[in-house]
Amino acid sequence: MKKSLIRTFLLILLWVGLQNSSYSQDSEQQFHWPDGNQIALSLSFDDARPSQVLGGTELLNRYDAKATFYVNPGSVRQHLGEWKEAVASGHEIGNHSLNHPCTGNFEWSRDHALEEYTMSEMKSELIEANKQIHSLLGVTPISFAYPCGETFVGRGKQVKSYIPLVADLFSSGRTWLDETGNAPEFCDLAHLRALEMDGKDFNDILPILQNAKENGLWIILAGHEMTNEGEQTTRLSMLEELLKYAQNPDNGIWLAPVKDVQRYLSNNR
Repeated sequence: MKKSLIRTFLLILLWVGLQNSSYSQDSEQQFHWPDGNQIALSLSFDDARPSQVLGGTELLNRYDAKATFYVNPGSVRQHLGEWKEAVASGHEIGNHSLNHPCTGNFEWSRDHALEEYTMSEMKSELIEANKQIHSLLGVTPISFAYPCGETFVGRGKQVKSYIPLVADLFSSGRTWLDETGNAPEFCDLAHLRALEMDGKDFNDILPILQNAKENGLWIILAGHEMTNEGEQTTRLSMLEELLKYAQNPDNGIWLAPVKDVQRYLSNNR
């Protein structure tokens, strides 16, 4: 009887040990970026500002760096030839809505205030924007950026998140003015976080990249104008320093458009 109890006790201890060992191995597994890189980095620009294709893409092309441009069809029409060249160069074109709706607390957005939108109206707008972008540039966006980084429609008790709508229509959705990068094994692809690079020097961006390496994050930087001065401007001088740093293999950075990183996450986590 005693031998039977001892044998049972030992078997229980063995089982517990195996479970703890399995848990330990699972907890130690980490997400791996391609080619042994430590982080992923995506450069993104909003609104189809003219400076993006009248100088910005020239710098990116010089370093063979591909970015994601979230565009509004009306703005693309202003420099259609240059935007077609951007597509031919391999840059990603994302959807940034038809009318750039934001909160009506911005007076300039009062005619397209999110507080006055319905989910049906938002769906129609995003689909129409995709159709027009495809008609203009021959590509159908799979990435979306929330105008002003705001993700709601309606007022008060009628407020609804349109993140589920974006998840249904696109492979990813990106916000704006966030405080953190994206944890590859955890992040919501329909609600990706983006950090501002407008108005920053390279010394402002470098700590973001260095800190991201501690947890293997995906950093999405977001900007607007691409010149060397002015409001909402990603300075070309900063961008050139950033490209040199990111493309140095010693720094462990996978530099890729949003759609490429999103696809990698979808297939590998």
